Amino acid sequence: MQYLHTMVRISDIEQSLDFYCNKLGLVEMSRTDLEKAEATLIFLAAPEDVERAKQDKAPMLELTYNWQPEEYSGGRNFGHLAYRVDDIYETCQRLMDAGVTINRPPRDGRMAFVKSPDGISIELLQKGDSQEPKEPWASMENTGSW
Repeated sequence: MQYLHTMVRISDIEQSLDFYCNKLGLVEMSRTDLEKAEATLIFLAAPEDVERAKQDKAPMLELTYNWQPEEYSGGRNFGHLAYRVDDIYETCQRLMDAGVTINRPPRDGRMAFVKSPDGISIELLQKGDSQEPKEPWASMENTGSW
């Protein structure tokens, strides 16, 4: 398992970049507008992590700006922790066998979400290319929120 990023929702891109980059000293690594999701993702790295972030796409901070205004309260602006795993299906099966609910199953062979006992969302991402979709994962429904 490899730590990838932490996602935080933001309400103002310029104000956030001023804080994280100009004041805190992080470096913007990439920015993507997701038309379907109506969101902008901005990935930042600490200065000493820039080369590793270029190579591994980790460790980074993901700033997510949702185009539809939303007021964040009660920790809603904190999104999730993300970890890369060698085998998404094996990891989810092991977690499920241990009693962990798979909130968002890896239907696409690439991404799954689980939650910690305290309700922190954890994204699991397949290392390398997505695996071929397979059962029981391909038809498994979401459970709760993620």
